[in-house]
Amino acid sequence: MSGISKRQQVLGLLGWLGLCFFASSLGAIASIQAKSFYEQLSQPAWAPPAWLFGPVWSTLYAMMAIAAWLVWREGRFSANRMALSFFLGQLLVNSLWSWLFFAWHLGGLAFADILFLWLLIVATIIYFWRVSTLAGALLIPYLLWVSFAAVLNYSVWQLNPRLL
Repeated sequence: MSGISKRQQVLGLLGWLGLCFFASSLGAIASIQAKSFYEQLSQPAWAPPAWLFGPVWSTLYAMMAIAAWLVWREGRFSANRMALSFFLGQLLVNSLWSWLFFAWHLGGLAFADILFLWLLIVATIIYFWRVSTLAGALLIPYLLWVSFAAVLNYSVWQLNPRLL
């Protein structure tokens, strides 16, 4: 762990949690009116209930933060620049999705964004795995959820051409 003290490790974990939940809050700001907008949209029969998204995303953001922390503590940013840069990039693209879909009602661009996000997550998993198998594994549920969300995004976009 490159000589990082317990105090630095705790502060690092809190920092990564803070960063991930800050990114989550950026998406949440875009989603303030999401409930009423989402209820107007035609949904595929297999779409999960709206209440499920909050708990799932909260869990995923916590897992993402822990994964980033595991990589960070193995030499901090200087030793894992590429891995953590991909992580930060996917975090930004993730936050943008809510704005594209819920705030700006741009279903096609949201779909393009989530496909790009998927690629960034795959790259992040590869880089994280090289540093810490656990860090890479912690991102697999995130990749699976984003895969499902991409299909849902596409389906909802196609079912609602006038609204998205």
